Amino acid sequence: MRRRYIFRGYVQGVGFRWRAKHLASLHSVTGYVRNLYDSTVEMEAEGREENIDMLVQGLMNSRYIEIMDYSVSSVPDENSRSFEIRS
Repeated sequence: MRRRYIFRGYVQGVGFRWRAKHLASLHSVTGYVRNLYDSTVEMEAEGREENIDMLVQGLMNSRYIEIMDYSVSSVPDENSRSFEIRS
């Protein structure tokens, strides 16, 4: 499965993207994460549902990151091979 997230809050300039990449690697999740111009962060995560949930939970429990709200939607699988940070 693949999900698209938009995170709002204190999510830029706090290591969010690097933390997402690390957690994705730990939980065998592929996809990408990137900062958007409106101060939100977009992430697409592909993998087993429980692994994606662990990635998101890890982000929510991370030091310095303060997620105030997020939206999530399902998107078509892309069979990504890695998790990357996009600019």
